[in-house]
Amino acid sequence: MPLQNRVDPEGNICSVQARGEFMGNRGGALHTADRRIVRTQKTRSWIICLTEFHGRHRQVMQPGRYTELFFLDEVTALSAGHRPCFECRRKDALAFAEALGRSRGEKRLCAPATDKLLAAERKAGGSSPDRTIARITVASLPDGTMIRQDQTHYAVRAGMLLPWSFCGYNTPVDAETLTAAPVYLATPPSTVAALRHGYLPVFHSRAWRPET
Repeated sequence: MPLQNRVDPEGNICSVQARGEFMGNRGGALHTADRRIVRTQKTRSWIICLTEFHGRHRQVMQPGRYTELFFLDEVTALSAGHRPCFECRRKDALAFAEALGRSRGEKRLCAPATDKLLAAERKAGGSSPDRTIARITVASLPDGTMIRQDQTHYAVRAGMLLPWSFCGYNTPVDAETLTAAPVYLATPPSTVAALRHGYLPVFHSRAWRPET
């Protein structure tokens, strides 16, 4: 059985074969010595890391060490409520903090304040009534935002919707193809604001992109 260390856009930690292109953690060990997940977080500092950094090598899920989590891409990790790491992704972490700050009329939001803000939005959940959005507004969401309708998650890119899976994105569809079922904003609202104010997230390397 594959390890339970893959994260979906709702933040659930799942057991699947596919690995993904980004790593992250939630502040400590979420697993037991026999590598079973027993908690969803250790602290409210949920970060997004590179899978390679300064030649470091780790055995996944070592006893007493932080639990390595894997994401399809940064878009997925942001939807799950994580933010860029200030060690291995410092440039991106600063860009995210500045974009989030601009969205709130501030110069830059520090990591502890960001973690507190995202923790509150994760607690509210992506299926809460205040996360319901009108279908007509979906295409105008900033690139990298994720939405959910029924059991399908979509990433917004250039006005198109990319159906998400652990293995990658399927053929993009037009927002007009959404049904009458409720549409929910999966990405935390504050992260959407950061995307709207200039933060550029990393999509999976094989994700559809508009022609240039």
